[in-house]
Amino acid sequence: MTDQKYVFTSESVGEGHPDKVCDRVSDAILDAFLNADPQSRVAAECLATTDFLCVAGETRCSKPISTEEIETIARHAVRDIGYKQEEFHWEKIKVDVRLHAQSGDIAQGVDSAGNKDEGAGDQGIMFGYACRETKELMPAPIYYAHAMLKSLAEARHSGALFKLGPDAKSQVSLEYVNGEPVRATSVVISTQHDASVSQDEVREMVRPHVENILPEGWMCDEEHFYVNPTGRFVIGGPDGDCGLTGRKIIVDTYGGSAPHGGGAFSGKDPTKVDRSAAYAARHAAKNIVAAGLADKCTIQLSYAIGISYPISIYVQTHGTGKYSDDAISRALQEVADFRPRVIRERLALNKPIYARTAAYGHFGRAPEADGGFTWEKLDLVEALKTEIASKKYKGDELSDNVTKADFGR
Repeated sequence: MTDQKYVFTSESVGEGHPDKVCDRVSDAILDAFLNADPQSRVAAECLATTDFLCVAGETRCSKPISTEEIETIARHAVRDIGYKQEEFHWEKIKVDVRLHAQSGDIAQGVDSAGNKDEGAGDQGIMFGYACRETKELMPAPIYYAHAMLKSLAEARHSGALFKLGPDAKSQVSLEYVNGEPVRATSVVISTQHDASVSQDEVREMVRPHVENILPEGWMCDEEHFYVNPTGRFVIGGPDGDCGLTGRKIIVDTYGGSAPHGGGAFSGKDPTKVDRSAAYAARHAAKNIVAAGLADKCTIQLSYAIGISYPISIYVQTHGTGKYSDDAISRALQEVADFRPRVIRERLALNKPIYARTAAYGHFGRAPEADGGFTWEKLDLVEALKTEIASKKYKGDELSDNVTKADFGR
């Protein structure tokens, strides 16, 4: 599609969206377990509806966390989002905790023992992506959709927009010319609000948080700037719609600009490759683009449960590579090891850093001093440049005698 004009749309949802409430609770619980024991195994799911929240799943921890503590963690996550509604109030909701011990069958496949390295926590495929549409090397539509909602949430938390509620959604449509975004053709913002506020008032509250996010000159015309198109959004959050952990996987990643393997992130400890390998794939794709090896890069990793090496590693640069895709793939495998244990150690994933990922996307965020968003670091750039320049890679297909060891170098 690089030689034509087209419009591409991505959506985001705010931290108070019912599904994001559940993601936040699940990741807050994960953080609590990792804080107690960095080697904890956690798969925490959450359901939220009117006046009720349920937490279920499997855990393993050397320092067990009580049901009462889990309930408190869940309530505080809801409080921090800002829910004090009559039918969904952080202090008044019923919280049902149904966590139990991790299956021994799963544990024996994942755990390292003797000469056996740690295996993948499940089978599956994971994708990473990067492009030059923004300085964060993210697709522009999802990046701006996230930024608008984050700006609104910050203003709400500060008290500047105290008449807005926690639940919100955005949708940004950008026109592309010759593969480059040039302007917004439409913007949709739906945000929960106090009953005393009119639709026109909400529109003017929202406007600066759209205009200040989009690049200068990109704002759509007034006719295609939609704010609360139904006219009213007073009842929101889990009181208005049931929420579930892991239901916003496209929002969490690239807004539809890249493939998705299907596995959700929230509530899963980093032995689960749905999460850790997706982070590693983004890390690799971002470093490839930042190194100047390509302007756009998609990476796929695949795993089998209990097996330590990836089953396959696929690199595609969509015709933008300065070297062949095979050459870039070979160079990547020389400088990065994609075994689950190595991913966890290299990206320092066994830390309580996950509640902050539950809204506004897992990618395109700045690395943080305490270890958050390490997968956004550009620490492979020089190694990739050196490696690909040091050898005369051929653009051939991988040969039939590629072994497991080739994938782990």
